[in-house]
Amino acid sequence: MRINDVIHGKPRQDVVTIRPDATVRELISLLRDHNVGALVVSTDGSSVDGIVSERDVVRRVLDDADMLEAPVSSIMTTQVQTCEGTAAVTDLMQVMTEHRIRHVPVLTDGALTGIISIGDVVKSRIGELEFERDQLDNYLHKS
Repeated sequence: MRINDVIHGKPRQDVVTIRPDATVRELISLLRDHNVGALVVSTDGSSVDGIVSERDVVRRVLDDADMLEAPVSSIMTTQVQTCEGTAAVTDLMQVMTEHRIRHVPVLTDGALTGIISIGDVVKSRIGELEFERDQLDNYLHKS
């Protein structure tokens, strides 16, 4: 299975982005409003300048009372693991496990086209396993 297959199976394929100069308060609001765990940081909605997650906020907000008014760029991850939509999901699973990451922006010809989460990957893998089980079950009971 390819990453694009997983992306097309999601209820929403759009990618919510946030500008690096937006505040952490704005970030939290977007995370809540879109019910997502991470946003791609992008100056133009197409490039990937960074990624920021709920964990990034949680790790820093207690240390700095003014963090909510700080820019997203102050807490974002700038070394972002990305993938192409044509890549195999199994390859992405390995990258996510090795780097201990939960969200990966998907690029097509260098432009942002999606985001895939560990939940998306697990859901697709469960679907594949259920399909295989059903095929085996049908084969065994038709003989």
